[in-house]
Amino acid sequence: MPSIKVLSSLILVVLIHGTIAWLCNRPQDAGPDVPAGKLRSLSFAPYHAGFSPITQNFPLPEHVEQDVRAVADKTRNIRTYSVRGGMQPTPEFARRYGVDMMMGAWLGDGHAENKIEIQALIAAANQNPDVVKRVIVGNEVLLRKDMDIDSLIGYIRQVKQAIKQPVTFADVWSSYMQYPQLFKEVDFITIHILPYWEDEPVAIEHAAAHVENIVRLISDKAREMGVDKPILIGESGWPSIGRQRGAAVPGVVNAARFTRELIQVANRQGFDYNIVEAFNQPWKSNSEGVVGANWGLLDIDREPVFPLTGPVTENPHWFRQFAWAVGLLLLVAACDFQRLQKLSFSRMLVFLTLGQLFCIALVDMAWLNWRTSYSFWQQAYTVFMIIINASLADGLLRRCYDVLQQLPANKRLAKNLRASYLLFSLLAIIKTYQLAYDGRYLSFSAEQFAIPALGILGLAACFVLTRHGFKFGLAELAGNTEKPHWQRYLAYLLCLGAPAILIGETYSFMSAYDFIQAHPDFVQGLPVALGYSLQNRQLLLWLTCILILSLPFWPRRIDKAQAG
Repeated sequence: MPSIKVLSSLILVVLIHGTIAWLCNRPQDAGPDVPAGKLRSLSFAPYHAGFSPITQNFPLPEHVEQDVRAVADKTRNIRTYSVRGGMQPTPEFARRYGVDMMMGAWLGDGHAENKIEIQALIAAANQNPDVVKRVIVGNEVLLRKDMDIDSLIGYIRQVKQAIKQPVTFADVWSSYMQYPQLFKEVDFITIHILPYWEDEPVAIEHAAAHVENIVRLISDKAREMGVDKPILIGESGWPSIGRQRGAAVPGVVNAARFTRELIQVANRQGFDYNIVEAFNQPWKSNSEGVVGANWGLLDIDREPVFPLTGPVTENPHWFRQFAWAVGLLLLVAACDFQRLQKLSFSRMLVFLTLGQLFCIALVDMAWLNWRTSYSFWQQAYTVFMIIINASLADGLLRRCYDVLQQLPANKRLAKNLRASYLLFSLLAIIKTYQLAYDGRYLSFSAEQFAIPALGILGLAACFVLTRHGFKFGLAELAGNTEKPHWQRYLAYLLCLGAPAILIGETYSFMSAYDFIQAHPDFVQGLPVALGYSLQNRQLLLWLTCILILSLPFWPRRIDKAQAG
């Protein structure tokens, strides 16, 4: 019976999808459990959704209390970055929930504001010696070039003279190497080591060893200066979502693995650490993109991103996404049930497989993009992309059916498909050249263009199956004979974007300060930087996507031959 053929095909496609999804999302070993499930220290910035220091919309007292309570069973200490801006009640709540503090003063390029912040730091440290155990004067001011070294040392000395707690300054490790006089000014050495953000990014497999090597380098440099002081890694962590850099891949499992391996190294080598950070910070996406907003142990809803003990699942929501994709496929099958019965078993499998791939791509794109939309305009763009992807998927399935059944092309459908591919190609060109020009904080959004790329390959497969040969031209794919000459310029722009991105990504490595120090010779540094670019799987996937999108717009030699 034809209906049995449809149902059996559906069951087969769903079973294959379910098996692959289950295998890809098995819990993974992320290393030894964190001892007692509790970290030594955790960066603490209690900004909830809609709050941001950029807009001076600071945390409310109830937010501070809620967040101290949320991390009290996960850490023994919290590191703060400012004394003011809603952070004033933090010592009180830290005392209430049994958490110690490393209190930080935020310093910038304005002396008047810095003076107020320093006075507030001194007062808070002296008023709360039972919870404020250490003090940090400034965070990455040398990296940001907000002040010169002499001004910074002046603030450090001022605080040291006014309080009893140990005092330090926190910056990336290379700043201590660049200004070794800091070793003598601080009571303990505080460095930031973020393998993902290194000028030469480090793969997760080597990240913990990299931290160990840097700590050894700093220790040796301090001894050269006649200094033997404790070392604190003031910031170290791994992002759970975002753009890949070289071989450094953001991910939930990688974030858990790095945290656990770092603790093993710290315990073995005897240095202290602070994990960045307690909560995801959506406001950071304004300056650091998606990756900047996703360094937290807890997400913006204060739910765990990854556990400190036990196995870790990369995507704990995978079954919900699987169910949505299957539900959409069943909806497609229900709407086309009568027509599907006319297809042969092999062609029905091709149609339903393409349908399931489109549904998977749509659900994954919607899920990821909504989670990483942090403003009204980003959310509006996500809704727009969902709508146009869903519309294109519907049109592609209708066109696939017509090709498989060898039916005449639908002129209205052809017009819509052509318009859709022109729109996606223009969006891809804009995104490509943004990535090429300044892509450090931009994500490779291949998921937004997966359906148009899959559609080109899927329709080509349908043509092969019906013995029409490989057809990639937009006229054949859409189902009309219109072939404007100007469309070849879209192909040129898309294809030229591939080397442009490689050049831009490679240049971003070669122009970084630490990279230049390690590879001062251009000829020697070029293959190293290019190697980092070619290790980026997200970049390669994006290049594959835009090259596939260019295929329908290339002029066809066969057309010229037929015209002659």
